[in-house]
Amino acid sequence: MSDTAQLLKDRFRGYLPVVIDLETGGFNAQTDALLEISAAPLKMREDGSLYYDDMFSYHVAPFEGANIDPAALEFTGIDPYHPLRPSQPEAEALKDLYTRIRAAKKEADCKRAILVAHNATFDQGFLNAANARCNIKRNPFHPFSSFDTATLSGLALGQTVLAKACYAANIEFNNNDAHSAAYDTRKTAELFCYIVNRWKDLGGWPPPEPPAT
Repeated sequence: MSDTAQLLKDRFRGYLPVVIDLETGGFNAQTDALLEISAAPLKMREDGSLYYDDMFSYHVAPFEGANIDPAALEFTGIDPYHPLRPSQPEAEALKDLYTRIRAAKKEADCKRAILVAHNATFDQGFLNAANARCNIKRNPFHPFSSFDTATLSGLALGQTVLAKACYAANIEFNNNDAHSAAYDTRKTAELFCYIVNRWKDLGGWPPPEPPAT
């Protein structure tokens, strides 16, 4: 690494951005099932541009007593009880995911992970509810801060829907593949990297030095 290489830990106050997407059995984080989760820790090139390569995906078995709205399954196309679905309990999926995120955080020398998602409050709420159900104490994510690509896309592209924001950024988006956690994570990661990198290319990062006093 060159002496002038930019480091990810210096870009977001020591936080490692991790793009997350969840598919669920409804909209209530306390009662509805978590069915899929995918995550992509971001990386930084020496020139300061963001990208991703690794992604971790899990099919999650509904927790005992979970509510599943048939309309949600029709929307996502998920059959949570299909005999060939390689699902695992929430606790196992989250334990493996968090181990991988902590390894990425250590590699980047970041102090904590921060969630990146499209309409991030939704995903963060379901993730926090699953942590509570599973009695997970070592959560690598900041407990309430996040980066929301719906908000960022509204600012940068004039669009808040993921597909429309991707179209505006010239990112390929196939509606037939959407609403799986893996696909939406990839597209959200591409969108977030596009916005952050374009801000840098336009001269918005690093910020100007404050005037001398």
